[in-house]
Amino acid sequence: MRAIVKTAGTILVSILLSYPFWAPEWGRGILGEIEAWGMPGGLIAVAVFFGLVALYCRTLQRTMTLVRPDARTASPTSVWWMFAIPYNFTEDFFIVRAVATSLAADEQVTSGFIRRWSALGYGWGAFQILSLFPGMAGYVGGAIALLLWAAHWIMTARVNRTLATRNPAAPLTHSL
Repeated sequence: MRAIVKTAGTILVSILLSYPFWAPEWGRGILGEIEAWGMPGGLIAVAVFFGLVALYCRTLQRTMTLVRPDARTASPTSVWWMFAIPYNFTEDFFIVRAVATSLAADEQVTSGFIRRWSALGYGWGAFQILSLFPGMAGYVGGAIALLLWAAHWIMTARVNRTLATRNPAAPLTHSL
């Protein structure tokens, strides 16, 4: 079932990403937005964005590394699937779920925190997909996604500090 959801989600995201080719009257999409910045502005914006995603993935990897190995439901390195475009738009939900279930099994943070953390994670994932839509819906979705992503990142850093008090020497690169 997971494979079907991931495949269907990736196909739907690919359709949204490609609308400038089959419905150019709707707008130029994300590539048009990047092009509007010109060179080197567009290149710098993309590099900064992917740099931030890398730092965020590193923070999530740290979370999974700090979770007890027997409580992990995924490898700490699995969070790097966030770079697999367009697959990542669907996979992000599964990453949030894997980290949340690992945190719950580790039993070091409250279930209320995990629920709020998960809600923010699922929220930024959903609004990230909305950001692919043309027009105002896409702009508003993107703005909300960025705010939720920042809040989720802050909460992730907080949970890492909590987990690190138990296991401060956990290596960042450890995986299952």
